[in-house]
Amino acid sequence: MPRSRRTLISIEDTPYYHCCSRVVRRAFLCGDDKYTGKNYNHRRGWVEEQILKLTEVFAIDVAAYAVMSNHLHVVLYIDLETVNNWSDREVVEQWHKLFNGTALTQKIAKGEVIDECMVTALKHLIATYRSRLSDISWFMRCLNEPIARQANHEDNCTGHFWEGRFKSQALLDEAAVLACMTYVELNPIRAKMANTPEQSDFTSLKLRVSAALKGEQPKRLLPFIGNERAHQPKGIAFSLKDYLELVDETGRIIRDDKRGAISATANNILNRLNIPADNWIKIVAEFGELFHGPVGTLQEFSCYCEHLGKRRRHFSSSCQYMQTN
Repeated sequence: MPRSRRTLISIEDTPYYHCCSRVVRRAFLCGDDKYTGKNYNHRRGWVEEQILKLTEVFAIDVAAYAVMSNHLHVVLYIDLETVNNWSDREVVEQWHKLFNGTALTQKIAKGEVIDECMVTALKHLIATYRSRLSDISWFMRCLNEPIARQANHEDNCTGHFWEGRFKSQALLDEAAVLACMTYVELNPIRAKMANTPEQSDFTSLKLRVSAALKGEQPKRLLPFIGNERAHQPKGIAFSLKDYLELVDETGRIIRDDKRGAISATANNILNRLNIPADNWIKIVAEFGELFHGPVGTLQEFSCYCEHLGKRRRHFSSSCQYMQTN
């Protein structure tokens, strides 16, 4: 039986989560549908646009994404520090970027005086909005619902477009985060929709490569900030150059089916992550089959289960692939 989403989230253990949504009724996000003869490639643009739009609303950063023919992947970072530092008015203004709110919240957004008798109700609303703006379920809801409405309108039909529940899994350490990001961003290559990472349309990787050529990083993606240090800014504590090199190397191996044929340079990067090269290739190539729950070493997995009060340690066998050298 599926567990409620709140029983799968443990900010104490990790702010990183991988989410996946799939469509139903033979619906397509892109490509040629052999049943109808229609091409739906433009829908991938809808999804990418909505993902990037939500990064400007939620206190949730996107580390990676890939929009495929009948499903999408996102790797998300919950930024509790940002949402907790927002003033009440900022919370309302963020919420109003997507929703109309209430007459009460419209008043505070306009800077109008609130009657004393309504202050308690307003505080309750703001607390609710603040919680939702750092909630993965609300992020995915605001991603999937507009796309479903657009697709149903285009198909002249009603009913479900997406599966009822999106899948989510905790990424418990740096190696898990980078492995999952690589898996997500190489989806088009594994599916033979692209030959190289830079040709992988509607992925975060293409945005990163395009920006890197200009010496920049995409503003609406969680940045790479280099090695860990004191007073470091928010971001992934890894070199962008090393990450792009690792993804490119891994993509070539997966595309050409050269198991274990990883260069010395890429192997040095894996040594930083404490993952053997053979394990890395297997993890990235078969991530969806290997991991159906939290991803990380057995130690991290055990701590995660303890904090959530889980007695049964399902999926612990997959931790062997995340073991250190």
